Amino acid sequence: MIVIDPALAADFAPIRDNGEELLWAGKPHYVPFLASGIPILVFGTLWGCFDLFFLTAAHAGNIHGATGFIYPFLALHSFPAWGSVLYLIWLALSYKNTAYTITNRRIILRSGVWAPNFQSFDFDKIAEVDVTIGPIEKLIGCGTVRVNTGRTNAKGMTVFESMVAIDAPYDVYKLLKETTVNIKTDWNYPNKLRPAENPGYTTEYKPQP
Repeated sequence: MIVIDPALAADFAPIRDNGEELLWAGKPHYVPFLASGIPILVFGTLWGCFDLFFLTAAHAGNIHGATGFIYPFLALHSFPAWGSVLYLIWLALSYKNTAYTITNRRIILRSGVWAPNFQSFDFDKIAEVDVTIGPIEKLIGCGTVRVNTGRTNAKGMTVFESMVAIDAPYDVYKLLKETTVNIKTDWNYPNKLRPAENPGYTTEYKPQP
């Protein structure tokens, strides 16, 4: 039986619908939550080293008259470097407001630096669920459950919604999969339309030879 911390339940009270029940709620572990930004920080550091090398080479080459162009250009070009640091700071500041929940109607992700922000995704939007466990998460005994809700980035790549560094990730995965199937079944095949017996439910698939 899943026991929900009353304090976590209260975190989602502002946006819960009437009759909406929390099936699970959790908060990430701080260290692996913060460590989730390390890959971006590594990429940003490498990018910054390249820009620093370029700036050093420009000064060594005594490029006269180019200073007014180089510094503004590098300030923009180095966005991945200083942006990765800002992202890590954002993670640290947003931790206090970060929590996740699965209800009998949707998934809700809570975050935000200055005040709580909420994202919710109905079960009909869920196309894929998986579990990933990084090295630091494995040491602590937690993991990340990722959900594909159909969102993509500018390049058409799937953007996953993540419940990062949570306890019992496999149990949360099973709960989410089971709830998604049950809710979708209820929507597509309401109870009063279901036959008393459904012989096709246990039919074994037999491929053609």
